[in-house]
Amino acid sequence: MEKNSVASVENANAQQAVAPQGVVEETDDGITLMDLLKIIRKHLVATIVAFVVVVAGVSAYTFLAPPKYTATAQTMATYNASGDGESISQQSTGGTYISNQITSYPTLATTSKVLKPVIEELGLDKTVADLADQVTVTNPTNTAFVNISVVDGDPQQAADIANAVAGSLKDVIEKDLYSGTESPVRVSIVQKAQTPQSKSSPKTALYLAVGVVLGIIIGVFTALIKDLLNTKVEETSEVRAVVHASTLGSVPTDSSLDEKRPVVVSQPNGAIAEEYRRIHTNIEFLQTDRTEGVGQLIVITSAQPSEGKTTTSINTAAALAEDGAKVLLVDADLRHPSVAHHLGIEGNAGLAHVLSGQMRPKDVVQSYWRPNLHILPAGKRPANAGVLLGSETMKLMVEQALTQYDYVIIDTAPLNVANDGAVFGRWAKGIVLVAGRGVCEKKALQEGFDSLVDANVPVLGFIFNYADPKKMHNQSNYYYYYEDGAPRRKRGGHNKKH
Repeated sequence: MEKNSVASVENANAQQAVAPQGVVEETDDGITLMDLLKIIRKHLVATIVAFVVVVAGVSAYTFLAPPKYTATAQTMATYNASGDGESISQQSTGGTYISNQITSYPTLATTSKVLKPVIEELGLDKTVADLADQVTVTNPTNTAFVNISVVDGDPQQAADIANAVAGSLKDVIEKDLYSGTESPVRVSIVQKAQTPQSKSSPKTALYLAVGVVLGIIIGVFTALIKDLLNTKVEETSEVRAVVHASTLGSVPTDSSLDEKRPVVVSQPNGAIAEEYRRIHTNIEFLQTDRTEGVGQLIVITSAQPSEGKTTTSINTAAALAEDGAKVLLVDADLRHPSVAHHLGIEGNAGLAHVLSGQMRPKDVVQSYWRPNLHILPAGKRPANAGVLLGSETMKLMVEQALTQYDYVIIDTAPLNVANDGAVFGRWAKGIVLVAGRGVCEKKALQEGFDSLVDANVPVLGFIFNYADPKKMHNQSNYYYYYEDGAPRRKRGGHNKKH
């Protein structure tokens, strides 16, 4: 048997687990770009919906909002010198005076004194406050210019208002501010507002571009928030991040798994059967310290019920037996026995009777499908399941079975139900964890793993159940062919049998 490198699990106590062949270990370095892409892919529908809603909203506003036009008139303030000419002193004084006064003109231009005559002149059905909202007056820094911009739905009216405001501002400054004396400031309209030929708002190209960018950002945030709020496992990466172990295989939801026969029996040529054969191959390399003449103990459990651990145990046992190995499947979930029911066999007598001394193993072990596949049902539920399973009798029975079988598979209770998995895991030097997509709670998974860490039991690998069929792909590098009705696995041109 080939050997793989050992993957360490860092905690209070150092633990070691061997990764199965062909599976690459990944480390958790926080959210990377690839992680973000996986999150978006996982919540692709929500991401697309958020993107479409945002883009549609921005587009609706862009195309349905009434167009606005902006017209600008430009005025210039100069010093109105007294006398026949300007001396250098007057020019200096005038420049300083203009600089001090002109900063107040933008505010002056939006007052009732300036705007009320405009409303009367143009016959506008507006209040001074309404018109002031349309007018923007600026004084570029270090200049004597005053720019008057008006926004209106009618391009001609925008130009008319801008010119009228410029004229009214000129009149107020030159005639009203300095009553009784000549105004020291002269205002010239240096550029009349022209009728705008294109709308200034909304800017279609800019708004649509902003809508697309905003849609992408909100779409990504929607995916992230949805992922954070999702309390159940949806991807193998989420399981790997908690248990620090490799994926032994991913099994999608399929109606063939509901039958009272292993899928390698009912549909041996199907994709699900092939996936269990891949799991079988990976399990072969879980341990490298097997003693000659002693079989391999495989403990299969899950964090909580309904994750498919029993179905996994049954199909894994059948896949191992199909390849010629002698396999014993033990239903050690005495609190909720289900192996016999899943296989449609007699289950009234079983492990509970052996552990209580009422029967011997050979009296209750049943042969199933092939002579090399044996089943030990749980029997009737005992009141002291934990005591029986942790007893010396159970340990001796497992040790004896390992001398007679190539593989002993123990289907045990979920970790949040009992600590049986940790007990058996110490005997097997690790457990195989089953995680069900959409069933396994992240909190339960973390708590289950923490209990294993406390017991110094590593997770050797995990099997991802109920995987999304759309994301499944053929990861195996072998195929099966049938000769005289017996399956043979072929890998790289060489047959391999136990």
